[in-house]
Amino acid sequence: MSRPLFDKFPLVLGLDTFGDVTDDEHGRPLSHAQTVRNLVEQGVLAEQVGVDFFGIGEHHTHDFPLSAGDVVLSAIAARTNRIHLGSAVTVLSSDDPVRVFQRYSTLNAVSGGRAEVILGRGSSIDSFPLFGYDLADYEELFEEKAQLFAELLKGGPVTWKGNTRAPLHDQDVVPHTEFGPFPTWIGVGGSPQSVIRAARYGFSLMLAIIGGSPARFAPFSRLYRQALERLGREALPVGVHSPGHVAATDEQARQEFWPHYLEVIRRVAKTRGFAIPTKDSFAFEVGPHGALYVGSPETVARKIAANLTTLGASRFELKYGMGGLSHGALMTNIELYGTQVIPRVRELLASG
Repeated sequence: MSRPLFDKFPLVLGLDTFGDVTDDEHGRPLSHAQTVRNLVEQGVLAEQVGVDFFGIGEHHTHDFPLSAGDVVLSAIAARTNRIHLGSAVTVLSSDDPVRVFQRYSTLNAVSGGRAEVILGRGSSIDSFPLFGYDLADYEELFEEKAQLFAELLKGGPVTWKGNTRAPLHDQDVVPHTEFGPFPTWIGVGGSPQSVIRAARYGFSLMLAIIGGSPARFAPFSRLYRQALERLGREALPVGVHSPGHVAATDEQARQEFWPHYLEVIRRVAKTRGFAIPTKDSFAFEVGPHGALYVGSPETVARKIAANLTTLGASRFELKYGMGGLSHGALMTNIELYGTQVIPRVRELLASG
């Protein structure tokens, strides 16, 4: 069991969303426009209740219409002062690294230095056909674009040549900000190669754990720290991203979450290769050894504290929301997470 690296990095407790389409009080899906407007309100509330980070994951489907999360983050930035804002995750493989860098540098300027970005290869591949990319180039696209993004973060004119975009020669990339390079993470869902890549390019590591025992990711944390040491790099933080839902009691949280979780997994199972959950498998996942953080504030806090310790991580991001839940349920989730879960996690880790 590893201790979180709180001596080197602060404990960060955040929220992530994929902008799932929510329902109104009568169970009818809201419009994409209303979903986006509600998301801004959720981000503003997150700051008000003490959440450290608010992230929006990129998707391009009817159920997950957040295709331009950075625009929504800018709207939240204009109404907040403290909370850090970023992607969770940006599909770098089907985007242009220069444009991603420019968008998040702009967000960094708007927010006064509060921007972050999590880069991913794209476990959800909807963006590849949308933007004309061939899945046969999946690995090369991410490798080259991650390399270019690392060069962009260094600042100054960039010279780069690869196979996946036009070369750059002594190119100045704007905007410049006084805040320095914004924190950049690589999201990893189970690939040791991605762990090594994060270390090689000097990106922080975000473990995306959406099923099974979180403890099985502990070797990735160790591999990452070993790789940084072998490469002569300073230690960098490790974070964890997992789905969940907080309500007043365990029973209420599970009753609210289960039917929507089942329906969402059913819809994506064919394209993502997911097994259809049963009530028994759900009971395991919400239990102490599963990957879902569903329950009362005390239950969720204890599970977060335990897994941060197990994984040697100093950051946790709860992916809240599930298609079909109401905006009110999500606002309650955010309030409970900020006012009760976060203080309790800090208390548990301080005393442990």
